[in-house]
Amino acid sequence: MESRKIFYTLIYAALAAGMEMDDTEEYTRPQITNAGSKTFHWLASVIFLMLLPSFSACLTFGGKVYSSLFFQTISGVYCLLEAVFLRFPDGDGVENRTSRGTAWVLLMLLGTTLFTGAVYTGSNFLFRNDRIKAALSHISSNKLANLHKIMSFLCVVAGWVKICLAPVAMFGFCRGKHTGQCIAHGVMGSAFVLYGFLYAAVLVIPWLRNNESKYSQDFYDSCAMCLWGIVNTFTEHRWGREDWGHGDYQHTAMGIIWWSGGLVGMYLSRNGGRTFIPGLLIIFTGWAMSEHTQKLIISTKVHYLFGLVLMSGGALRIVEISFLLRDNRTDNKIHSFQYLPPFCLVCSGVLFMGANEEQLELVLRLGADYSAYSLVLISGAFMVFLWQLLCLDIYQRLLEQKEGPFLDRGNSEDSNIEFTLEDFRATEE
Repeated sequence: MESRKIFYTLIYAALAAGMEMDDTEEYTRPQITNAGSKTFHWLASVIFLMLLPSFSACLTFGGKVYSSLFFQTISGVYCLLEAVFLRFPDGDGVENRTSRGTAWVLLMLLGTTLFTGAVYTGSNFLFRNDRIKAALSHISSNKLANLHKIMSFLCVVAGWVKICLAPVAMFGFCRGKHTGQCIAHGVMGSAFVLYGFLYAAVLVIPWLRNNESKYSQDFYDSCAMCLWGIVNTFTEHRWGREDWGHGDYQHTAMGIIWWSGGLVGMYLSRNGGRTFIPGLLIIFTGWAMSEHTQKLIISTKVHYLFGLVLMSGGALRIVEISFLLRDNRTDNKIHSFQYLPPFCLVCSGVLFMGANEEQLELVLRLGADYSAYSLVLISGAFMVFLWQLLCLDIYQRLLEQKEGPFLDRGNSEDSNIEFTLEDFRATEE
Protein backbone atom coordinates (compact mmCIF):
# COMPACT_ATOMS: atom_id res chain seq x y z
CA MET A 1 0.00 0.00 0.00
CA GLU A 2 2.79 2.41 0.84
CA SER A 3 4.50 1.85 -2.52
CA ARG A 4 1.18 2.42 -4.29
CA LYS A 5 0.74 5.77 -2.52
CA ILE A 6 4.23 6.81 -3.54
CA PHE A 7 3.49 5.79 -7.12
CA TYR A 8 0.27 7.86 -7.27
CA THR A 9 2.04 10.78 -5.62
CA LEU A 10 4.70 10.76 -8.32
CA ILE A 11 2.04 10.62 -11.05
CA TYR A 12 0.16 13.59 -9.58
CA ALA A 13 3.42 15.53 -9.23
CA ALA A 14 4.30 14.86 -12.87
CA LEU A 15 0.83 15.94 -14.02
CA ALA A 16 1.05 19.08 -11.91
CA ALA A 17 4.45 19.91 -13.38
CA GLY A 18 3.11 19.36 -16.87
CA MET A 19 0.18 21.71 -16.20
CA GLU A 20 2.42 24.36 -14.62
CA MET A 21 1.64 27.78 -16.05
CA ASP A 22 3.05 31.29 -15.75
CA ASP A 23 1.44 33.76 -13.37
CA THR A 24 -0.37 36.18 -15.68
CA GLU A 25 -1.75 38.57 -13.05
CA GLU A 26 0.95 41.14 -13.76
CA TYR A 27 0.21 41.16 -17.50
CA THR A 28 -2.44 43.47 -18.90
CA ARG A 29 -4.34 42.67 -22.08
CA PRO A 30 -2.77 44.52 -25.05
CA GLN A 31 -4.72 47.34 -26.62
CA ILE A 32 -5.02 46.49 -30.31
CA THR A 33 -6.15 49.33 -32.56
CA ASN A 34 -7.39 49.17 -36.16
CA ALA A 35 -7.07 45.38 -36.22
CA GLY A 36 -9.05 45.01 -39.45
CA SER A 37 -7.07 47.48 -41.56
CA LYS A 38 -3.74 46.23 -40.17
CA THR A 39 -4.65 42.62 -40.98
CA PHE A 40 -5.65 43.58 -44.52
CA HIS A 41 -2.40 45.52 -44.95
CA TRP A 42 -0.35 42.56 -43.74
CA LEU A 43 -2.14 40.08 -46.01
CA ALA A 44 -1.68 42.42 -48.98
CA SER A 45 2.02 42.68 -48.14
CA VAL A 46 2.27 38.87 -47.98
CA ILE A 47 0.82 38.65 -51.49
CA PHE A 48 2.70 41.51 -53.15
CA LEU A 49 5.99 41.50 -51.23
CA MET A 50 6.60 37.77 -50.74
CA LEU A 51 4.35 35.49 -52.80
CA LEU A 52 4.45 37.51 -56.03
CA PRO A 53 8.24 38.08 -55.88
CA SER A 54 8.63 34.34 -55.23
CA PHE A 55 6.61 33.52 -58.34
CA SER A 56 8.62 36.11 -60.29
CA ALA A 57 11.87 34.53 -59.09
CA CYS A 58 10.65 31.12 -60.29
CA LEU A 59 9.93 32.62 -63.71
CA THR A 60 13.36 34.26 -63.74
CA PHE A 61 15.19 31.03 -62.90
CA GLY A 62 12.99 29.19 -65.40
CA GLY A 63 14.05 31.53 -68.22
CA LYS A 64 10.75 33.45 -68.51
CA VAL A 65 12.23 36.90 -68.08
CA TYR A 66 9.47 38.90 -69.76
CA SER A 67 6.85 37.27 -67.54
CA SER A 68 8.93 37.80 -64.40
CA LEU A 69 9.37 41.50 -65.20
CA PHE A 70 5.60 41.88 -65.52
CA PHE A 71 5.00 40.56 -61.99
CA GLN A 72 8.03 42.34 -60.55
CA THR A 73 6.59 45.59 -61.85
CA ILE A 74 3.35 44.93 -59.95
CA SER A 75 5.35 44.18 -56.78
CA GLY A 76 7.42 47.32 -57.34
CA VAL A 77 4.33 49.53 -57.58
CA TYR A 78 2.91 48.13 -54.34
CA CYS A 79 6.32 48.38 -52.67
CA LEU A 80 6.51 52.07 -53.62
CA LEU A 81 3.07 52.71 -52.11
CA GLU A 82 3.99 50.69 -49.02
CA ALA A 83 7.26 52.53 -48.48
CA VAL A 84 5.89 56.04 -49.04
CA PHE A 85 2.35 55.94 -47.70
CA LEU A 86 1.57 52.73 -45.79
CA ARG A 87 2.75 51.94 -42.28
CA PHE A 88 2.73 49.13 -39.69
CA PRO A 89 2.18 51.29 -36.56
CA ASP A 90 1.86 49.95 -33.03
CA GLY A 91 -0.82 51.01 -30.56
CA ASP A 92 0.89 54.38 -30.16
CA GLY A 93 1.04 54.94 -33.92
CA VAL A 94 4.80 54.33 -34.17
CA GLU A 95 6.56 51.94 -36.56
CA ASN A 96 10.08 50.85 -35.67
CA ARG A 97 12.98 51.98 -37.85
CA THR A 98 13.97 48.47 -38.87
CA SER A 99 10.57 47.75 -40.40
CA ARG A 100 10.51 51.12 -42.13
CA GLY A 101 14.07 50.73 -43.39
CA THR A 102 13.33 47.27 -44.76
CA ALA A 103 10.54 48.74 -46.87
CA TRP A 104 13.00 51.13 -48.54
CA VAL A 105 15.63 48.41 -48.98
CA LEU A 106 13.05 46.20 -50.66
CA LEU A 107 12.02 49.08 -52.93
CA MET A 108 15.64 49.63 -54.00
CA LEU A 109 16.12 45.89 -54.60
CA LEU A 110 13.00 45.68 -56.75
CA GLY A 111 14.02 48.78 -58.68
CA THR A 112 17.48 47.36 -59.33
CA THR A 113 15.97 44.03 -60.34
CA LEU A 114 13.62 45.68 -62.82
CA PHE A 115 16.47 47.72 -64.28
CA THR A 116 18.67 44.64 -64.64
CA GLY A 117 15.87 42.68 -66.29
CA ALA A 118 15.11 45.56 -68.64
CA VAL A 119 18.76 45.76 -69.69
CA TYR A 120 18.93 41.99 -70.19
CA THR A 121 15.86 41.98 -72.42
CA GLY A 122 17.21 44.91 -74.42
CA SER A 123 14.55 47.46 -73.57
CA ASN A 124 14.29 50.17 -76.25
CA PHE A 125 13.48 52.67 -73.53
CA LEU A 126 16.95 52.29 -72.01
CA PHE A 127 18.89 52.08 -75.24
CA ARG A 128 17.57 55.38 -76.58
CA ASN A 129 20.19 57.10 -74.43
CA ASP A 130 23.67 56.98 -76.00
CA ARG A 131 25.47 57.10 -72.65
CA ILE A 132 23.51 54.15 -71.26
CA LYS A 133 24.04 52.35 -74.55
CA ALA A 134 27.82 52.83 -74.36
CA ALA A 135 28.01 51.88 -70.67
CA LEU A 136 26.07 48.65 -71.15
CA SER A 137 27.75 47.56 -74.36
CA HIS A 138 30.61 45.90 -72.42
CA ILE A 139 28.37 43.69 -70.27
CA SER A 140 27.62 40.18 -71.47
CA SER A 141 24.10 38.76 -71.45
CA ASN A 142 25.13 35.83 -69.25
CA LYS A 143 26.33 38.16 -66.51
CA LEU A 144 23.12 40.16 -66.70
CA ALA A 145 21.02 36.98 -66.58
CA ASN A 146 22.85 35.75 -63.49
CA LEU A 147 22.63 39.16 -61.85
CA HIS A 148 18.89 39.29 -62.52
CA LYS A 149 18.47 35.86 -60.91
CA ILE A 150 20.46 36.91 -57.83
CA MET A 151 18.49 40.13 -57.47
CA SER A 152 15.19 38.26 -57.86
CA PHE A 153 16.17 35.86 -55.08
CA LEU A 154 17.26 38.75 -52.82
CA CYS A 155 13.84 40.36 -53.33
CA VAL A 156 12.24 37.20 -51.94
CA VAL A 157 14.57 37.25 -48.92
CA ALA A 158 13.87 40.93 -48.27
CA GLY A 159 10.14 40.29 -48.63
CA TRP A 160 10.39 37.49 -46.04
CA VAL A 161 12.16 39.86 -43.62
CA LYS A 162 9.55 42.56 -44.18
CA ILE A 163 6.65 40.17 -43.58
CA CYS A 164 8.26 38.81 -40.39
CA LEU A 165 8.96 42.31 -39.09
CA ALA A 166 5.39 43.53 -39.65
CA PRO A 167 3.85 41.82 -36.57
CA VAL A 168 6.84 42.96 -34.50
CA ALA A 169 6.19 46.53 -35.60
CA MET A 170 2.40 46.35 -35.12
CA PHE A 171 2.63 45.00 -31.56
CA GLY A 172 5.52 47.30 -30.62
CA PHE A 173 8.03 44.87 -29.11
CA CYS A 174 11.68 43.89 -29.70
CA ARG A 175 12.89 47.33 -28.69
CA GLY A 176 15.66 48.46 -26.37
CA LYS A 177 17.41 45.63 -24.56
CA HIS A 178 15.22 43.03 -26.28
CA THR A 179 16.45 43.89 -29.78
CA GLY A 180 19.47 41.59 -29.69
CA GLN A 181 17.42 38.56 -28.62
CA CYS A 182 14.83 39.19 -31.33
CA ILE A 183 17.54 39.48 -33.99
CA ALA A 184 19.14 36.23 -32.82
CA HIS A 185 15.82 34.37 -32.95
CA GLY A 186 14.94 35.86 -36.34
CA VAL A 187 18.29 35.10 -37.96
CA MET A 188 18.68 31.60 -36.48
CA GLY A 189 15.07 30.65 -37.19
CA SER A 190 15.25 31.94 -40.76
CA ALA A 191 18.50 30.00 -41.24
CA PHE A 192 16.70 26.76 -40.35
CA VAL A 193 13.84 27.66 -42.71
CA LEU A 194 16.35 28.27 -45.52
CA TYR A 195 18.16 25.03 -44.64
CA GLY A 196 14.88 23.16 -44.96
CA PHE A 197 14.26 24.81 -48.34
CA LEU A 198 17.68 23.67 -49.58
CA TYR A 199 16.92 20.10 -48.42
CA ALA A 200 13.59 20.24 -50.25
CA ALA A 201 15.21 21.69 -53.39
CA VAL A 202 17.77 18.88 -53.57
CA LEU A 203 14.95 16.39 -53.09
CA VAL A 204 12.46 17.81 -55.62
CA ILE A 205 14.61 19.21 -58.45
CA PRO A 206 15.83 16.31 -60.62
CA TRP A 207 19.12 17.84 -61.74
CA LEU A 208 20.04 18.46 -58.09
CA ARG A 209 18.78 15.11 -56.83
CA ASN A 210 20.62 13.13 -59.52
CA ASN A 211 23.77 15.20 -59.34
CA GLU A 212 26.94 13.11 -59.68
CA SER A 213 29.49 15.80 -58.89
CA LYS A 214 32.63 15.19 -56.87
CA TYR A 215 31.07 16.29 -53.57
CA SER A 216 27.81 15.14 -51.98
CA GLN A 217 25.29 17.35 -50.22
CA ASP A 218 26.64 16.18 -46.86
CA PHE A 219 30.04 17.67 -47.70
CA TYR A 220 28.52 21.08 -48.41
CA ASP A 221 26.37 20.81 -45.27
CA SER A 222 29.46 20.02 -43.20
CA CYS A 223 31.35 22.97 -44.74
CA ALA A 224 28.50 25.37 -43.95
CA MET A 225 28.21 24.05 -40.39
CA CYS A 226 31.96 24.33 -39.86
CA LEU A 227 32.02 27.96 -41.03
CA TRP A 228 28.93 28.83 -39.00
CA GLY A 229 30.50 27.22 -35.94
CA ILE A 230 33.70 29.25 -36.31
CA VAL A 231 31.71 32.48 -36.57
CA ASN A 232 29.54 31.50 -33.58
CA THR A 233 32.57 30.60 -31.47
CA PHE A 234 34.26 33.98 -31.81
CA THR A 235 31.29 36.35 -32.05
CA GLU A 236 28.88 35.23 -29.31
CA HIS A 237 31.41 36.22 -26.62
CA ARG A 238 34.05 38.93 -26.75
CA TRP A 239 37.05 36.85 -25.74
CA GLY A 240 39.27 38.61 -23.20
CA ARG A 241 37.05 41.71 -23.08
CA GLU A 242 34.19 40.66 -20.80
CA ASP A 243 33.28 38.10 -18.17
CA TRP A 244 31.66 34.83 -19.17
CA GLY A 245 27.92 34.49 -18.67
CA HIS A 246 25.46 31.62 -18.88
CA GLY A 247 24.39 32.48 -22.41
CA ASP A 248 28.00 32.94 -23.54
CA TYR A 249 28.85 29.40 -22.50
CA GLN A 250 25.82 27.98 -24.29
CA HIS A 251 26.28 29.72 -27.63
CA THR A 252 30.06 29.40 -27.71
CA ALA A 253 29.88 25.68 -26.89
CA MET A 254 27.38 25.24 -29.68
CA GLY A 255 29.76 26.96 -32.07
CA ILE A 256 32.61 24.69 -31.00
CA ILE A 257 30.65 21.49 -31.60
CA TRP A 258 29.53 22.74 -35.03
CA TRP A 259 33.02 23.45 -36.36
CA SER A 260 34.57 20.36 -34.79
CA GLY A 261 31.78 18.12 -36.06
CA GLY A 262 31.83 19.90 -39.41
CA LEU A 263 35.50 19.02 -39.86
CA VAL A 264 34.70 15.34 -39.25
CA GLY A 265 31.80 15.54 -41.68
CA MET A 266 34.00 17.08 -44.38
CA TYR A 267 36.50 14.25 -43.93
CA LEU A 268 33.95 11.43 -43.98
CA SER A 269 32.09 12.84 -47.01
CA ARG A 270 35.21 13.30 -49.14
CA ASN A 271 35.15 11.71 -52.60
CA GLY A 272 31.37 12.05 -52.79
CA GLY A 273 30.52 9.85 -49.79
CA ARG A 274 27.53 10.20 -47.49
CA THR A 275 27.82 10.84 -43.75
CA PHE A 276 25.58 11.08 -40.70
CA ILE A 277 27.47 14.05 -39.20
CA PRO A 278 25.16 16.94 -40.31
CA GLY A 279 22.13 15.09 -38.95
CA LEU A 280 23.94 14.31 -35.71
CA LEU A 281 24.94 17.97 -35.26
CA ILE A 282 21.30 18.94 -35.77
CA ILE A 283 20.30 16.43 -33.06
CA PHE A 284 22.84 17.82 -30.57
CA THR A 285 21.73 21.38 -31.37
CA GLY A 286 18.08 20.47 -30.80
CA TRP A 287 18.92 18.75 -27.51
CA ALA A 288 20.89 21.77 -26.29
CA MET A 289 18.04 24.11 -27.22
CA SER A 290 15.47 21.92 -25.47
CA GLU A 291 17.54 22.14 -22.27
CA HIS A 292 17.67 25.95 -22.25
CA THR A 293 15.84 27.03 -19.10
CA GLN A 294 14.06 30.34 -19.66
CA LYS A 295 12.59 32.94 -17.34
CA LEU A 296 9.04 32.12 -18.43
CA ILE A 297 7.53 28.64 -18.29
CA ILE A 298 5.89 29.16 -21.67
CA SER A 299 9.28 30.08 -23.14
CA THR A 300 10.88 26.95 -21.70
CA LYS A 301 8.13 24.77 -23.17
CA VAL A 302 8.27 26.36 -26.63
CA HIS A 303 12.06 26.00 -26.65
CA TYR A 304 11.63 22.36 -25.66
CA LEU A 305 9.22 21.76 -28.54
CA PHE A 306 11.60 23.54 -30.92
CA GLY A 307 14.45 21.30 -29.77
CA LEU A 308 12.29 18.18 -30.05
CA VAL A 309 11.26 18.97 -33.64
CA LEU A 310 14.86 19.83 -34.56
CA MET A 311 16.13 16.57 -33.07
CA SER A 312 13.47 14.72 -35.05
CA GLY A 313 14.67 16.37 -38.26
CA GLY A 314 18.26 15.32 -37.63
CA ALA A 315 17.28 11.76 -36.72
CA LEU A 316 15.04 11.43 -39.78
CA ARG A 317 17.87 12.70 -41.97
CA ILE A 318 20.18 9.97 -40.64
CA VAL A 319 17.48 7.34 -41.23
CA GLU A 320 16.99 8.60 -44.78
CA ILE A 321 20.71 8.45 -45.63
CA SER A 322 21.62 5.24 -43.82
CA PHE A 323 18.54 3.04 -44.20
CA LEU A 324 16.31 4.43 -46.98
CA LEU A 325 18.98 5.41 -49.51
CA ARG A 326 21.63 3.02 -48.09
CA ASP A 327 24.39 5.64 -48.48
CA ASN A 328 23.44 6.34 -52.11
CA ARG A 329 22.80 9.90 -53.22
CA THR A 330 19.33 9.25 -54.60
CA ASP A 331 16.74 6.63 -55.42
CA ASN A 332 14.61 6.02 -58.50
CA LYS A 333 11.70 7.91 -56.96
CA ILE A 334 10.92 10.33 -54.15
CA HIS A 335 9.57 8.56 -51.06
CA SER A 336 7.00 10.36 -48.92
CA PHE A 337 9.26 9.83 -45.90
CA GLN A 338 11.89 12.08 -47.49
CA TYR A 339 9.70 15.17 -47.07
CA LEU A 340 9.84 14.82 -43.28
CA PRO A 341 13.43 16.05 -42.64
CA PRO A 342 13.04 19.34 -44.58
CA PHE A 343 9.65 19.98 -42.98
CA CYS A 344 11.08 19.43 -39.49
CA LEU A 345 13.80 21.98 -40.23
CA VAL A 346 11.26 24.52 -41.49
CA CYS A 347 8.98 23.84 -38.52
CA SER A 348 11.79 24.20 -36.00
CA GLY A 349 12.85 27.46 -37.63
CA VAL A 350 9.35 28.94 -37.38
CA LEU A 351 9.07 27.78 -33.76
CA PHE A 352 12.38 29.39 -32.87
CA MET A 353 11.45 32.66 -34.59
CA GLY A 354 8.33 32.80 -32.42
CA ALA A 355 10.14 31.94 -29.17
CA ASN A 356 11.58 35.33 -28.26
CA GLU A 357 10.71 36.58 -24.80
CA GLU A 358 8.52 39.58 -25.59
CA GLN A 359 6.51 37.68 -28.17
CA LEU A 360 5.74 35.00 -25.60
CA GLU A 361 4.80 37.66 -23.07
CA LEU A 362 2.34 38.93 -25.67
CA VAL A 363 0.83 35.43 -25.84
CA LEU A 364 0.33 35.49 -22.07
CA ARG A 365 -1.20 38.95 -22.26
CA LEU A 366 -3.68 37.66 -24.84
CA GLY A 367 -4.67 34.85 -22.46
CA ALA A 368 -3.43 31.92 -24.60
CA ASP A 369 -1.31 28.96 -23.51
CA TYR A 370 1.79 27.44 -25.03
CA SER A 371 0.00 24.53 -26.71
CA ALA A 372 -2.40 26.76 -28.65
CA TYR A 373 0.42 29.12 -29.58
CA SER A 374 2.63 26.23 -30.69
CA LEU A 375 -0.14 24.87 -32.91
CA VAL A 376 -0.46 28.27 -34.58
CA LEU A 377 3.28 28.37 -35.23
CA ILE A 378 3.23 24.83 -36.62
CA SER A 379 0.33 25.80 -38.88
CA GLY A 380 2.47 28.66 -40.14
CA ALA A 381 5.29 26.18 -40.77
CA PHE A 382 2.94 24.06 -42.89
CA MET A 383 2.07 27.12 -44.99
CA VAL A 384 5.73 28.09 -45.38
CA PHE A 385 6.61 24.55 -46.46
CA LEU A 386 3.73 24.54 -48.95
CA TRP A 387 4.99 27.85 -50.33
CA GLN A 388 8.46 26.38 -50.79
CA LEU A 389 7.17 23.24 -52.50
CA LEU A 390 4.96 25.25 -54.86
CA CYS A 391 7.89 27.45 -55.87
CA LEU A 392 10.04 24.39 -56.53
CA ASP A 393 7.25 22.72 -58.51
CA ILE A 394 6.73 25.85 -60.65
CA TYR A 395 10.45 26.04 -61.36
CA GLN A 396 10.58 22.37 -62.31
CA ARG A 397 7.60 22.70 -64.65
CA LEU A 398 9.18 25.72 -66.31
CA LEU A 399 12.32 23.71 -66.97
CA GLU A 400 10.28 20.92 -68.50
CA GLN A 401 8.18 23.25 -70.61
CA LYS A 402 9.54 23.80 -74.11
CA GLU A 403 6.89 25.96 -75.75
CA GLY A 404 4.05 28.31 -74.86
CA PRO A 405 5.49 30.45 -72.06
CA PHE A 406 3.06 32.11 -69.72
CA LEU A 407 1.96 35.63 -70.77
CA ASP A 408 4.36 35.75 -73.69
CA ARG A 409 1.70 35.89 -76.42
CA GLY A 410 2.87 32.92 -78.42
CA ASN A 411 6.61 33.68 -78.36
CA SER A 412 9.08 30.89 -77.73
CA GLU A 413 10.82 30.64 -74.37
CA ASP A 414 12.08 33.84 -72.82
CA SER A 415 15.61 32.49 -72.96
CA ASN A 416 15.43 33.21 -76.71
CA ILE A 417 15.09 36.94 -76.14
CA GLU A 418 14.61 39.13 -79.18
CA PHE A 419 16.51 42.09 -77.80
CA THR A 420 19.59 40.62 -76.13
CA LEU A 421 22.70 42.75 -75.96
CA GLU A 422 24.41 40.58 -78.55
CA ASP A 423 21.59 41.18 -81.01
CA PHE A 424 21.66 44.89 -80.26
CA ARG A 425 25.41 45.07 -80.89
CA ALA A 426 25.01 43.15 -84.14
CA THR A 427 22.40 45.57 -85.41
CA GLU A 428 24.59 48.51 -84.45
CA GLU A 429 27.51 47.11 -86.38
